[in-house]
Amino acid sequence: MTEAFDAIVLGAGAAGLMCAATAGQRGSRVLVLDHADAPGKKILISGGGRCNFTNVGTVPERFLTANPHYARSALSRYSPADFIALVDRYGIAWHEKTLGQLFCDGSAKAIVAMLLDECAAGGVAVRCGEAIEAVDHRDALFRVRVGGRDVTAPALVIATGGPSIPKMGATGFAYDLARQFGLKLVEPRPGLVPLTLAGEQLLFRELSGVAAEVVATSGGTGFREAALFTHRGLSGPAILQVSSYWRHGEAVTVDFLPDGPRDWLVEAKRAAPRRTIKRVLGDLLPERLASVLAEQVGLGGEIGQASDRVLGAAGERLKSWRFMPNGSEGFAKAEVTAGGISTAGLSSKSMAAKAVPGLYAIGEAVDVTGWLGGYNFQWAWASGVAAGEALASERQRQAS
Repeated sequence: MTEAFDAIVLGAGAAGLMCAATAGQRGSRVLVLDHADAPGKKILISGGGRCNFTNVGTVPERFLTANPHYARSALSRYSPADFIALVDRYGIAWHEKTLGQLFCDGSAKAIVAMLLDECAAGGVAVRCGEAIEAVDHRDALFRVRVGGRDVTAPALVIATGGPSIPKMGATGFAYDLARQFGLKLVEPRPGLVPLTLAGEQLLFRELSGVAAEVVATSGGTGFREAALFTHRGLSGPAILQVSSYWRHGEAVTVDFLPDGPRDWLVEAKRAAPRRTIKRVLGDLLPERLASVLAEQVGLGGEIGQASDRVLGAAGERLKSWRFMPNGSEGFAKAEVTAGGISTAGLSSKSMAAKAVPGLYAIGEAVDVTGWLGGYNFQWAWASGVAAGEALASERQRQAS
């Protein structure tokens, strides 16, 4: 027996549940399908289990996409304030951390429960542990084969995300569907991911566990946050941020002295010529890092013994240290997937595919990737609401 719905949403993550709840509460009969055994799995592990659910600094310029204007419409129509109002309505306590990041005071489970309650309020059917066997489109209907039976709807929403964090069940299924229906892809790549080092830069692995506040820059974009040395290379918020802009063969530039002028070492020499550069750097950086950097710039003795020219050159290097990553830790450690379904074939207002009536793509599946710190959740909420409203409007139009 075939079940019929107004819309089928593939993916019970942040975007999919938001879309389904929005459409359902506006009168659409919606089915959500997910191969995972429970909804919202990535939500549950986000923010250390507290869900960094949005960022009050959300603006379109803080998203990477081949079309910088694409996300503007959805983000303007569903803002962080709108999601905060929803969270407040459910009595979920939250707090703001650095750089506009909002987290639950308690568990991320509260956000998943809220989304499921919103779906229930719209009569949405959410079915998990359902592997998709086939999807096709004929006679103006999408037909999804699942569990040996068919479900149909005039609308299908791709909300299955990208392949980041495969241990949570993430796959490239969204891209398979995109290709099936003739949608173009922007090459998917790991985003917000640690970078790896090799060759002569292997010595920095000796600093595994050491962190410092820096300005890291790649692809013309810089971030001032903590960088962390790991046994494989570089991580920490500053590195995760620039990783989305980095490309193989390019450098990541690190300013180890973001508050210091370029002639800072010369000034330090005037103030205390008998101090070693290791101790001078140790005033601002962790001792182990200060020691390695002092050795690398070739200044091991008293700072007063070095010429102003040598100190100036060392200061320049410390302000623009070039790392040449040989890769990243891949989708296994990436928080998000950059790239994805090209926005060129999608409506920025409705998230609908221009060439395939009734097909939509939202959330991480699409070539829109936010900065670290709640931006990707805000895109999930905003794109989900945009598609959900469009689904309901189309249903009402067809019914009238």
